[in-house]
Amino acid sequence: MFKKRTHIIINSSVVLLMATLLFSCTNDIKKVRDFLADKNLPIGISKNIYTVYKDSGRITTKITSPLVHDFSNREKHPYSEFPKGLHITKIEKNGDSTTIVGNYAISYSKTGISEIRDEVIVINFAKKYTLFTSQLFWDQKQHIFVTEEKFTLITPTDTLYGTSFESSEDLTNWHAKNNSGSIRVNE
Repeated sequence: MFKKRTHIIINSSVVLLMATLLFSCTNDIKKVRDFLADKNLPIGISKNIYTVYKDSGRITTKITSPLVHDFSNREKHPYSEFPKGLHITKIEKNGDSTTIVGNYAISYSKTGISEIRDEVIVINFAKKYTLFTSQLFWDQKQHIFVTEEKFTLITPTDTLYGTSFESSEDLTNWHAKNNSGSIRVNE
């Protein structure tokens, strides 16, 4: 009888201990996010992403990247980092597309501003415009590109070099400062 009672007490103790451990291991999501933010760690890491954005069933944007760090756990400035670069294709309603490529990018979700850098290339395939620069800021709410770095803009008829460039997302309406190159002027 003593052995049986000891066995029941031991089994009950083990069950009670397991239940205590199980319920004490739950983490508050906010605490986990705060811990990761304090340690400057991403809340998520994705590899080889392929993302498609649609509007009314029509594909508007495609994004690919070998690596994305998700820092959406930042209260003031949540962002996504693309440390190994990204490739974006914007598709207009008429089917024209613009491609943006860079070896590094960071995109802030609250402001809609992205910084793309290290061998940045923007191509408007319909107009045959190509922009080369080392750094580009993209305001996705205003639909403009801005750089204060050196740039080269190649069009079917012109090649323009300079620093400080601003344009629409499709490179059609642009303004450049400190520029040189060959530009065809219609009289």
